[in-house]
Amino acid sequence: MTDPFAEVVALLQPSLPFSKQASGAGSWRIDVSVTNDPLFCAILEGGVLLSLEGRPQLELKENDFVLVPAARDFTMSSLDGGPPKGQSVHSMLDDEMRHGDLEGPADVRMLAGRLAFGSPDAELLLSLLPEFIHVRGLKRVATLVQLVRNEARDDRPAREMVIGRLLDVLLIEALRAASDDTAPPGLLRGLADARLGSAIRCIHRNPSHGWTVGRLAKEASMSRSVFFDRFRKEVGVPPMEYLLSWRMALARNMLRQGDGGVKEIAETVGYGSASAFSVAFTRFVGVPPIRFARQNSVEAG
Repeated sequence: MTDPFAEVVALLQPSLPFSKQASGAGSWRIDVSVTNDPLFCAILEGGVLLSLEGRPQLELKENDFVLVPAARDFTMSSLDGGPPKGQSVHSMLDDEMRHGDLEGPADVRMLAGRLAFGSPDAELLLSLLPEFIHVRGLKRVATLVQLVRNEARDDRPAREMVIGRLLDVLLIEALRAASDDTAPPGLLRGLADARLGSAIRCIHRNPSHGWTVGRLAKEASMSRSVFFDRFRKEVGVPPMEYLLSWRMALARNMLRQGDGGVKEIAETVGYGSASAFSVAFTRFVGVPPIRFARQNSVEAG
């Protein structure tokens, strides 16, 4: 059965450029600006406060996991709220960063890191997922984070391959946990709707099919107008825009990997001719398919 979750995560090509273990004692506070890559944090023991602009303050406890999107500022502190901005201290203790009291026993231990995505469509694919993920008390997610950390620290055979597989599983587990009707508009919320989920899986199972709003509405057992409005509300974009975005994400990945010529790729993603595909691709991406392949091929990279 087609699994849009797994397909999106696989196309994202996640990697782990940076991770560290940290602890806190006493009263402390850190102010972080997430600029390029999303940042994750798993609480291994104890608890902290997380303040993210536009969201209620969160108390994170043992086994909680958060993924904070790029281009967001946030504050993490001891449970008392910490000292004023700029007055907290930190230092390295053994293999971890210590915040607050350098001498006292740790009140919290956590693992934090940055996720990078190798896909040229990372921005598009991430827009289909929640911009903020909080998983509460799911021990297997915290265990996966620790496994990623251990693998990144050890120089063992096939290290990068193992990290890549663990990151795939970690993201899928986090997305599973965040998959309900309280999620923000996007792929997760669309899949949580049984009828919309049927239509979305049809798109992913057969992207070359001549889908129309009417045909997708039929797959969802809904009227055309109700389906269109519900899809746009739950997924965040109209059905045909989602279809186009997914087709172009697949096409860009195939071009990057060198999986066939323009004619074969055009057929795979639902275009009757190479010229029609080239026009659509150029309009969507900004450059013709052949130039995109030349500039972004795995071999060239």
